[in-house]
Amino acid sequence: MPDASSPGDMPYRILGRTGERVSAIGLGGWHLSLSHVDEALSIRIVREAIDRGITFLDNSWDYNDGASEIRMGRALRDGYRQRAFVMTKIDGRSRVEAARQLNESLRRLGVDCIDLVQHHEVIRFEDPHRIFDDEGANAALIEARQAGKLRFIGFTGHKDPRIHLHMLEVADHAGFAFDTVQMPLNVMDAHYRSFERLVLPELVKRNIGVLGMKSLANGVILKAGAVTAIECLQYALDLPTSVVITGIDRLDRLDQAVEAARTFRPMDQAQRSALLAKTATAAAHGAFEPFKTTSIFDSTASNPAWLGEEPEHVQQLMSE
Repeated sequence: MPDASSPGDMPYRILGRTGERVSAIGLGGWHLSLSHVDEALSIRIVREAIDRGITFLDNSWDYNDGASEIRMGRALRDGYRQRAFVMTKIDGRSRVEAARQLNESLRRLGVDCIDLVQHHEVIRFEDPHRIFDDEGANAALIEARQAGKLRFIGFTGHKDPRIHLHMLEVADHAGFAFDTVQMPLNVMDAHYRSFERLVLPELVKRNIGVLGMKSLANGVILKAGAVTAIECLQYALDLPTSVVITGIDRLDRLDQAVEAARTFRPMDQAQRSALLAKTATAAAHGAFEPFKTTSIFDSTASNPAWLGEEPEHVQQLMSE
């Protein structure tokens, strides 16, 4: 729930075990380089968001061929970096590829240290084992953390809550504790293959920072005609999320996000039940959550080279 001492329009929350205080709304990075968003507008969006209290900035190594990180890096100049909590994601599953992508992200963003780096698109049951192999991506991130290139480590995924739980199990076996987890949390998710019901309680129990995404699913959820954008954002804010990340490609969308945060009040059970009742039929089979039911959102599936090589010992096993 929001920090009662939050100043101005933006509530702030604690990011799990990290103890960091971050804005309840986060600015999504993918939208910053869409075809209709020029560089001047993207920089203005980032800076106005920070000026209005949004401190959590989301991005990824693969967003728009790196343009999203480059534009965010330019927006962070002139003192804005010191006012922001910067997160990006890497796709590499091998130590070599993860390190390469991380160093490229550092260069694009124009920073010496990224606050949070997350393993992106953990959407296959084999991903956790590749990431936690001795020569896997997590070894690269731990090494980078020791070198001061990043502060915290998390993972993301949008496909199946059981894969998130498997990732936590594999991490446990490796003796590693994640700082954050990012996943879909929205008014449709509660009805179908639900991250809210299966993963969220485990994260709360472990004091892992919860990053909610796809609260509007890039506007797809609104096409059901059951709920408004403000209702979608405030439903996600009502969950035990540290941050609700939302894509902003226009200044009026920034107004909308800030308004949702400013007017948010914790819901009672009757209010939550009413929202869920409005979405139950549309959400029943995942039609308005295509990131769960199709491969359209699976960028690493379309670009397997981003993952890097399979572990050498596995390749040797297969060649014997």
